[in-house]
Amino acid sequence: MALEPKYIFRTGQDYISKYTNKILQKSSNHCLLPLTSKVVNNDYLEIGECNIKNLVEQFGSPLYVLDEITLRTSCRQYRDSFNLYYEGPSQVIYASKAWSCLSVIGVIATENLGFDVVSGGELYTAQIAMSKLGYSKLEIANKIYFHGNNKSLDELRLAINSNCNIVVDNWLELQSLVKLGNDLPEKSIRILLRLTPEIECHTHEYIKTGHLDSKFGFSLNDFEAVINYVIKQKVLDCLGLHSHIGSQIFEKQPHHDLAFILVKWFKKAQELGLILSELNIGGGLGISYTHSDDPPSIEEWVKTVSESVMEACMENNLSFPKLIAEPGRSLIGSACITAYTIGSRKEIPGLCTYLAIDGGMSDNPRPITYKSLYSVLIGNKMSKKITETFTIAGKHCESGDIIIKDAQLPQTRTGDILVVMGTGAYNYSMASNYNRIPRPAAVLVNHGEASLIVRRETYDDLVRQDCLPQRLLPDCLL
Repeated sequence: MALEPKYIFRTGQDYISKYTNKILQKSSNHCLLPLTSKVVNNDYLEIGECNIKNLVEQFGSPLYVLDEITLRTSCRQYRDSFNLYYEGPSQVIYASKAWSCLSVIGVIATENLGFDVVSGGELYTAQIAMSKLGYSKLEIANKIYFHGNNKSLDELRLAINSNCNIVVDNWLELQSLVKLGNDLPEKSIRILLRLTPEIECHTHEYIKTGHLDSKFGFSLNDFEAVINYVIKQKVLDCLGLHSHIGSQIFEKQPHHDLAFILVKWFKKAQELGLILSELNIGGGLGISYTHSDDPPSIEEWVKTVSESVMEACMENNLSFPKLIAEPGRSLIGSACITAYTIGSRKEIPGLCTYLAIDGGMSDNPRPITYKSLYSVLIGNKMSKKITETFTIAGKHCESGDIIIKDAQLPQTRTGDILVVMGTGAYNYSMASNYNRIPRPAAVLVNHGEASLIVRRETYDDLVRQDCLPQRLLPDCLL
């Protein structure tokens, strides 16, 4: 399938010259490849001064390669933009569901960001990582916000004991917190209330979260009753309001509208007697997965959010609250690539040519789940001319295990390294063991050093939690 003339890439090198140089002047969420990407020895992709061929030889494939400089740059672009455009206090917190592991949390924590967690496991991971970095219990608690629409009682107990901020999603959770808190004398539970703002945005149905029939948050019709209930509960310390309208959003207007809705209810809460200090606007900024994607820059998004909140506050005669944003994908998505080794090839004359790789839907379930699009190149043939069109097929026993259709690549052969760009968000975190395939390793690269941050699973890992009832064993083994 021919590309539009302005988007023709003659070689893999063109991806770097078109995007990476542009990104150095603009925004990391626009790049297809990490910021440190280069071509060395005329043919090999290098990320973080690490040759992709050497990485695959050392760590195997599939392999997640996370560029530390790109990740840190994204953090700083968010943090610095809020300092520039918002006149009140602000805090950027990473939506760790995008990728939660000790090293990812560790890098982001050292950039002075906080964390949005949505499960006991994510909370535990953030606590362990920050503790290992020397943060105090109080510092850890203040920087963690616990989300989720159906937190278990055990998770609520964990959150209460950790003293983190709890974003309350529904009546059951609110009442459960009061009951748990009343059993703990002199315990104050910090909460925010999540609202459903009834805003539609253009993104995939499965990642919309702010529309009227969303499973998340209190309905606006219930808000006054919620506030009146919270006011009566001495055990609750309500800090503010939260809302989130979805993910991979390219529009700025919905975030402008959200600011005015939240500030309206922020003022209403104060009129009812509940004094609030924090406003969490959520996240949702998209990234470029293909050459035609054009999301707002991080700075543009922050400017829209900041100015909208300040304008709404001034219209309502409110002082500027602490403004919290929780980006995930736009922080880490563009910082990572996945390297695969090409295996078999199947040509169907007049239809397509399949290239099979040594991974697929178990390490990247987004194409089969959301029909997500990606960009690819051959990491060991960066200077070779793009001459063919392929369908990149995963190795799993599903016809739908297709990573990308109509991939424009040079001539390939078995053993070449296929690089899929923009795989930092929701790839590792959604990975599975489908077909009993071990999950890949991940490395963090920086200035020529590749550090293993997630070990490759083994076959022993696959059966580690399995149990075989004794009644199935032969008598001689009992």
